Amino acid sequence: MKSKFACLVTGILSLAPSVLSAKKPNVLFLMSDDLNTALSGFGHPQCKTPELDKLAERGLRFENMHCQYPVCGASRASLMSGLYPYTNGTLGNAGTLRGSMPKVVTMSQLFRKNGYRVGRVSKIYHMGIPPEILAGTATRDDPHSWDEVVNIKAPEQNAPGKKTNWSPKNKSSQSFTGVVAEGDDLAHADGMAANHAIDFLKRHKDKPFFLACGFVRPHVPLVAPAKYFDRYDRDAMIAPVVPDNDLEDVPEIIRNYKRNSTSYGVTPELHKGLLEAYYASISYMDAQVGRVLDALEELGLAENTIVVFTSDHGYLLGEHHKFQKQHLFEEATRVPFIVSVPWMNKQHGKGTKHITELIDLYPTLADLSGLKAPKNLHGASMVPLLENPSSDDWKKDLAFTISRSGGESIRTHNWRFTHWGFGAGGMELYDLRNDPSEFTNLARDSDYSTTLKKLKKKLESKRRDAGYSAKRFGGKKK
Repeated sequence: MKSKFACLVTGILSLAPSVLSAKKPNVLFLMSDDLNTALSGFGHPQCKTPELDKLAERGLRFENMHCQYPVCGASRASLMSGLYPYTNGTLGNAGTLRGSMPKVVTMSQLFRKNGYRVGRVSKIYHMGIPPEILAGTATRDDPHSWDEVVNIKAPEQNAPGKKTNWSPKNKSSQSFTGVVAEGDDLAHADGMAANHAIDFLKRHKDKPFFLACGFVRPHVPLVAPAKYFDRYDRDAMIAPVVPDNDLEDVPEIIRNYKRNSTSYGVTPELHKGLLEAYYASISYMDAQVGRVLDALEELGLAENTIVVFTSDHGYLLGEHHKFQKQHLFEEATRVPFIVSVPWMNKQHGKGTKHITELIDLYPTLADLSGLKAPKNLHGASMVPLLENPSSDDWKKDLAFTISRSGGESIRTHNWRFTHWGFGAGGMELYDLRNDPSEFTNLARDSDYSTTLKKLKKKLESKRRDAGYSAKRFGGKKK
């Protein structure tokens, strides 16, 4: 039997290195833009992301992570504030988080208040892509969140190379324009961002830091150097298989929004080119993540740095005959999410299927760093899952996501329930055990009326907790 002293020594040695050395852990927060779960480490059969796969082997994959609003501005404001959109007031891309909540203490601001050197590279809060990358601006940023910032200026769709619009009915800056670009990685936005992130690490390696680096790919335009397109065989690209009548049972309010036949015109042949360009731009972004992580290792910072990688929301690539975002299907709400905490190595290379939300990141980083987070945060610390991915201590049983047209959705382990027009515009109910692709809407099936009522009640309770009020946001009073 061990003595009390031996047990004490064993306990001390099991603590995080940051605790043993009384040194604050660093935070490296890496964020992609418009990235769904098309990562090879998340089981995607075609997209190649070797660098993020390495990160997943050094961390924990959160395989059931959901955003709070599938559009850039609202999702990023929610993540950075730790609050649902109804509370932080950002419902879309207009305005700013600080404009809606002047006294908010953002995630990075908390670290700034506690002696960290806090930096931003490229897109963390909403930026108009491609216009603000072309101009090198970030007009919706929050200066209170950072000590120093770097905005990236890059050629985007104007880069020399072969350019193709894979969505001929959309001729705007948000079309699926792919650019097989000339020049190396550093000639384009994400290569430039990686360079500035590495420069930040070199300059601040001797003090605690919080660095947020935003990569803009695979947001359109789908720009990547030619070598990343060469990784893919266009003819071998596999598009989602969707029933022809898939949308006939969804509410009218959302049925035709961003429908392929009217908004994009992506034919089966064009679809292959679109997928190749989307995956190539992901592989390009992935390589830049790898460069930053390699620098972290070379500078001797890896063992005391928490690394987080995620995206702002999911993305439809033909599922449900739809493209892009602002829907409330699984492909739009679910995001890739990896957390690497070097001293919590027992869970490295594993995944958790517990339901989590992007608002959980703020309290998690505060918890891991020994900082006191604001009391009003809606998220929960995911440290119990980092300690044990199948932990029974994790009590969250649903994710709450809202969208345009008064759309609100809860996602439980077995069900997704969505209603539109704040409840007046129609409902959707999907049995995820038997219909994981959400093809069959059961909302009008009398056999599921009891389930629907229970989930509707849960959603209405959750929306109140999230800060909804009919007076502020419209809809019928509940």
